Amino acid sequence: MAVTLTEAAAEHVRTFLAKREQAQGLRVGVKATGCSGFMYVVDYADTIGPHDQVFESRGLNVIVDEKSLVYLDGTELDYRREGLNEGFQFNNPRVKGACGCGESFSI
Repeated sequence: MAVTLTEAAAEHVRTFLAKREQAQGLRVGVKATGCSGFMYVVDYADTIGPHDQVFESRGLNVIVDEKSLVYLDGTELDYRREGLNEGFQFNNPRVKGACGCGESFSI
């Protein structure tokens, strides 16, 4: 079981976390929403809770709550810039479908 970062994502996360002294790592999760069922959530993790799983990837902590881990196990986060757009790309082997706008996915 793991959630990992590509080198491009790790570089972006290092910059992201440097802005917060108390940051423990990158929190990644899912929430029920959208037309396909789930949406990814990415934020700072200032604390690590008792129900969090911590994965070390490229020297950084990736923190996932146990409820989200079911949907994220095996996921690799990448960070891409394409033209004027940039952001995290989730390479999730569990995804079975996505909505047309790309904001939500189904398992």
